[in-house]
Amino acid sequence: MRAIVEQRFFFSTTGHGSCHCERCGGDRAYRRLTGRRWLTFLLVPVLPLAKAPDHLQCIVCGTRYRLDLLALPTVAQMQAALPAGAQAAAVAMLRAGDPRSASARHRAVEVIREAGLAGYDDAALEADLARPGRPAQELAGQLNGLAGQLVDQARWWFLADVVRIGLAGGPLTQQQRRAALQIGAQLGIGAARARDVITMTEQGAPSD
Repeated sequence: MRAIVEQRFFFSTTGHGSCHCERCGGDRAYRRLTGRRWLTFLLVPVLPLAKAPDHLQCIVCGTRYRLDLLALPTVAQMQAALPAGAQAAAVAMLRAGDPRSASARHRAVEVIREAGLAGYDDAALEADLARPGRPAQELAGQLNGLAGQLVDQARWWFLADVVRIGLAGGPLTQQQRRAALQIGAQLGIGAARARDVITMTEQGAPSD
């Protein structure tokens, strides 16, 4: 027989989004739930008690998760991170050098296409170069999101590919070196290792 007076949790939906549901094994929609424990009389809440921790609930399977789950990237976010990071880094390297260099632009378009943006072309590159904004902050946001998904060797290869964009237009300038070091730092590559990658990439570049 149900008690007349008891304690129960009541929850309300305060947000929606997409997360990686471990039970479903893929990206799923979730709802964010906020709740409180109540003292009830005949199932009617009459006295609020302690607040319950907010949590997420998968809309498909109903599994509930801590909010920490949102720190993990979804599959869609991971798939978008590489092309977005390559696009931001390539544009930053071109801006640090000569954005009018045909060979450097061609190499930049190649790098971005290889990262996953197959339809990217010189017109898209021109639009990116002309777009106003704050390149340093934008670069940090794109590369920070990518860094956690790459092993060390992949980060070094990514940086080397960006350096080759600068080298396609001639020897690196000091400004291009600084840009490469900044890109390395945003990828989580230490300054010493980034300099090694830059030097080895220069040494491996074809001579005129």
